[in-house]
Formats: sequence, structure tokens, C-alpha cells
Amino acid sequence: MFSLNELKKGALISLWFVFLTFPIMVIKVDPIERIVQWRWTNALMVGIGTFIVYCIIQFAKYRKSLKSTEESEEDSKEQASFIHKILANTKQRNMLFMVLAAIILIFPHLFSTYQTNIMTTALMYVVLGLGLNIVVGMAGLLDLGFVAFYAVGAYSYALLNHHFGLGFWEVLPIGGGLAAIAGILLGYPVLRLRGDYLAIVTLGFGEIIRLVLENWNEFSKGPSGISNISRPEFFGIEMSLEMSILYIYYIMVGFMVFTIFVVNRLQDSRLGRAWIALREDEIACQAMGIDKQKTKLTAFSLGAFWAGIVGVIFAAKTTFINPASFTFLESAIILSIVVLGGMGSIVGVIIGALVLILMPEYLRALSEYRMLAFGAILVMMMVFRPQGLIANVRRTYRFEKNS
Repeated sequence: MFSLNELKKGALISLWFVFLTFPIMVIKVDPIERIVQWRWTNALMVGIGTFIVYCIIQFAKYRKSLKSTEESEEDSKEQASFIHKILANTKQRNMLFMVLAAIILIFPHLFSTYQTNIMTTALMYVVLGLGLNIVVGMAGLLDLGFVAFYAVGAYSYALLNHHFGLGFWEVLPIGGGLAAIAGILLGYPVLRLRGDYLAIVTLGFGEIIRLVLENWNEFSKGPSGISNISRPEFFGIEMSLEMSILYIYYIMVGFMVFTIFVVNRLQDSRLGRAWIALREDEIACQAMGIDKQKTKLTAFSLGAFWAGIVGVIFAAKTTFINPASFTFLESAIILSIVVLGGMGSIVGVIIGALVLILMPEYLRALSEYRMLAFGAILVMMMVFRPQGLIANVRRTYRFEKNS
């Protein structure tokens, strides 16, 4: 089953992983005692563990290759996810939503303020993932500069609040609108691009926005950032820090529900079907009479709008922003949420956001190994479930003759 070449390849991959993790797993410096500890046992464990995982993956591929294409299709239908089965039944779906709504509403009263703050951040990434899902998952436009629209919304609130004293609710639609305009400005020059070329241009746009914010001191105060940003108000009532965290949490819950409703309606609309057609075959989409330019610009602007709204909430939540909060890593995390959850799947993006944002926090028990464990879990996920946690089920129509 395992040839000699495959075993050699597994050994080389193990050595490569030992090399990659060498600074973290083997070397430990004690700055107080000025001692360097060499933990060779950890290197051996990484090598053996990687080799075992490689063998398991090869064995799984071998078993999978023994099955015919027809059997694999039947198995994939039979092994439909439990969530899809529940969502297919209207009564069970309503019951599930009611249970989830109850959990979300009472969550702050069951857990600490710290846990509520973390959950608020996770809900923000849920909305960011749903916004990018419009661009990447539905329209098939690979956007690596999505964080730029997030930054536009955050700095819109920070600057308007700092210079003109505008409040959160006044700037919320303004921040979303400015981000949507930025999405149109980005989308118009790249209408003819697709694939890797589109990804490179959007990546450059994100870096341009970050560098402008970092170097234009008179406008954005540069790397020092903007502090003392006002938190959301509730009819002029002053709130303590804990009450403010709770208030922002419920704002984020309401906005997440609104986003899910809108994106779900868009997915089933004429515009949503146009995005899916554009993703599947751009030439055939244009031949069917769909305005390709308008469809792309709408996807960019709507995705950017959600990012701008969340940017405003982020600035109000942290009360301080600087360009370091809007690096390419943020775009990569949001894109990972869409890919991990399942491109085009609303439920998948929600679960992907909760997993990616909450998992590093709950892996803190592993101390210095938590990010290594987090990366290993993502790699295993991409190997065994490349279509995402919840693959998007395409609607099919069957015509049967009456006997």
C-alpha cells in the first residue's frame, strides 16, 4: 500500500515541518538567566507526529481511490451534513433558530465581560465574512484587499467624531456609504481583470490605503492613530464600561441578523443568480444578456458596505484605531473564514467565523503551542474537507413524466 518513494516523501515532509517549527518548538531563551534551552524531544515529537499524519492522509486517499465515481457521489449525498438535514425541515429549522436566538440573547448574562467582548469580535467577523462572501463566494471575484473598506469605515467614524463631534448613529450609514464608494472606485478599473491578476490589484489597493493612513500624519495622525473615540450612545444616557460592552454586543447581534436576512434575500434574487452565473462562466453570463460591469460593481460596493459598517462598530468598540489594525493579515483571516466555512454558504461562513476567531482564544491552555495547534487544525481541515465546513448546495430542478 505504501511504496518506498511515498515513505521517503513522508520522511522529507516530516523533516521540513521540524525545520519550520524549530525556532518555536526547540529553542527556548530565558532572558533573566541568559540561558538557551534546546528541547530536542519536541523536534522528535513533531517529526513523528507529522509522519503519522502523512501516513493517515495517504491511507485515506488510498481508500478513497478504491471507490468508483458513482459510489462516491452516492456517499456524498448520503453523508449530507446534519445541519442541511435540519435546515430542510421548516419546523426543525424554526426550532433551531429559536434555540440559537435564546442562547445569543442570554450569553452576556451567563459569561464574563471578557467572554462577551470576544463574542462581539466574533460576530463582527461573521458580518465581515458575509460581506466578503458576496464578492468571493457568490460573484467569484478574489479580493485580497477587503480590509481597506474595513479601514475606510473605521477612520470615517474616528475622523468625523474627532473633528466634528458626530455620534455613532450619525456616522454609521456615512461610514458604510463611503466604503461602498471606495468599492466602486476599486471595482471600476479592474472590470477586465479576473483570477490572479484581480487578486494582485486588490492586494495593492489594500496596501495603498494602509500606507496612506500610516504616512499622512495631517489627515490620519499616522502610526500614532486616533484615540478617545466616542462609544455608542443610548438616547444620551451615559453608560459604564460593562454596560457599553453589553450595548455594543446587542448592536452587533441585531446587525448580524439583519445582514443574514439581506444576504439570504440577495442570494435568491435575480442579482444573486447573476453573481453565481458570473462566477461559473463569465463569457456565458455576458452572452445571456447580463450586464457584467454593473454586476461586478454591485458586488464590490455591497461587500464594501458591510465592511464599512463593521469598521464603524470596531472604532466605537475599541475607542482607538491606527493603521496596524488593518494589515493584509486581516484580509487573509476574513478570506479564510469564507473558504473554511464554504464559499457561497451563509451558514458555513457563520460557523467558519466562530471557529476561526474563538478557537485561538480557547486554545490558550496550550500556551506557546496554541497557534501551532490552530494551524495544524486548519491544514487538516483543508485536506479532509476542501469544500468547507458547510458546502453550498446548488438548487436543482427535476422534470418527471407522469405514467
